[in-house]
Amino acid sequence: MKTILFSLALLAAAPALAQQSVPDIPFDSTADFLKLPGGTNFGEVPGVAVNSKGHVFVFTRSNSAGGPAYAPTAAQLFEFGPKGEFIREIGKGLYGWAFAHSVRIDKDDNIWAIDKGSDMVIKFDQNGRVLMVFGRRKESADAETKPWENEDPPLPHIDGLFRQPTDVAWDSEGNIYITDGYINSRVAKYDKNGDWVKSWGSKGTGPGQFRLPHSIAIDRNNNIYVGDRSNHRIQVFDTDGKFQRMFSIDIPPVAGTKAVNGNTPIGDRLKELIGAPNSICITPGPNQVMFVGETTFPGRVFKVALDGTVLGVIGKSGRLLKQFSGAHALACPSETEVYVAETSNWRVQKLTMRAAK
Repeated sequence: MKTILFSLALLAAAPALAQQSVPDIPFDSTADFLKLPGGTNFGEVPGVAVNSKGHVFVFTRSNSAGGPAYAPTAAQLFEFGPKGEFIREIGKGLYGWAFAHSVRIDKDDNIWAIDKGSDMVIKFDQNGRVLMVFGRRKESADAETKPWENEDPPLPHIDGLFRQPTDVAWDSEGNIYITDGYINSRVAKYDKNGDWVKSWGSKGTGPGQFRLPHSIAIDRNNNIYVGDRSNHRIQVFDTDGKFQRMFSIDIPPVAGTKAVNGNTPIGDRLKELIGAPNSICITPGPNQVMFVGETTFPGRVFKVALDGTVLGVIGKSGRLLKQFSGAHALACPSETEVYVAETSNWRVQKLTMRAAK
């Protein structure tokens, strides 16, 4: 009996079996939907989000031309209207800006920016006024102010402080979940008032462990999906951090696909990158689906059922329209409309899904 139970536990913890063939989803794309002011360009675009009014928010690694060649400030937050018209820059010159990572919008249309460089998550109201700050950046006056290093064994976790956080999401009660990703390898939980509750996770490959929790999303049933990027999987937890299951995306790229930057990965390195969850979004409504963006290569976007079944593939690696390189963030206000923020291609593409013929 013990052997049977142990086997069942292993099956529950194992990633879903690989799917070798899924359909290509037909879609249209535009990379000039968002109208920047004259003379202005995006830098790398790691973050995109859409609010209830259809306004698009873009967190970009720009505004650094006047900085030093190494370690300049690289973060600007822009808002665009539902027709792509430029509205404003939010938080210009903000103390928390250092290196943009992601932006999210909560159910009340508050704007949340996650800055990897300052180790901070900043909550703005709809008017762009700071409401709350989570974490604290290193003080410029301190001699030890320098980038974090990946130490082995990892540094001990500290409640309420982050080391290169990556993303944020909320459950139906308003509790806040922050992936504290590059150094700490954990998920932090706050209540709706911003009070610390707990954290879970450590560096590793086992269930409930992480090697770069890079993205997070929560469905209408309060299941928490964490994109465990370097472990090539998505892990699912309840709101107490209890591990539920995990799944991987194992769809090989089309033969002959080339990487945009660097040598095209092959062999074991390619296996690590296929389906590695760089970005996650979940559609609203009663019949939810997930979209998952890969890392810079193979660079695709996947439509995925919440049980982990891959429903279709969108695009491929490249620089052209309908191709991607570094799909670092996704916003999916509906099942037929997806915004893709690209770091390597310095842009946001608006995708519109077409019905299959």
